[in-house]
Amino acid sequence: MKKLLPVIFAVIGIGVGLGAGIMLRPEPEISAATEVDADAHAEAEAGLSEVPPIAGEINESLDYMKLSDQFIVPVVKDGKMRSLVLVSLALETQPGVQEKIINNEPRLRGALLQVMFDYANVGGFDGAFTNSSRLMKLRRNFFEVAQSIFGDDITDVIVVEITRQDLS
Repeated sequence: MKKLLPVIFAVIGIGVGLGAGIMLRPEPEISAATEVDADAHAEAEAGLSEVPPIAGEINESLDYMKLSDQFIVPVVKDGKMRSLVLVSLALETQPGVQEKIINNEPRLRGALLQVMFDYANVGGFDGAFTNSSRLMKLRRNFFEVAQSIFGDDITDVIVVEITRQDLS
């Protein structure tokens, strides 16, 4: 019995230590990227998305205009550039407004680029950046900015291509 008593105390001590460790474990930190995912998911469930569906019916009365150049967005973390994101966009427009858009493209590109910088700064291009809920939030932001400039002349903003090049 005297030899068994230390073993029993050791087993009880280990059990109490594990229980205390589980009970006192800190809550996991929520990163900015997780917050972006959570916000996009919550808004998508609440039906707040005003962006047209990704794959809707073809409307032959609308025009499409691909923006002339790609957008290049640096992703900075801890003060160092970690990657570059390249995005190509197209606009779905009402007929006959392409000339107006071409004349005001620098203003539109500047506003869209600001959306991308803001999105990169909150971690939107980190991790699985092509997740549909993340892209839905980005598309909604593009759509809102384009409509703030051109009104109802813009019916959708389409992400044609998105690529991330990680730097070593």
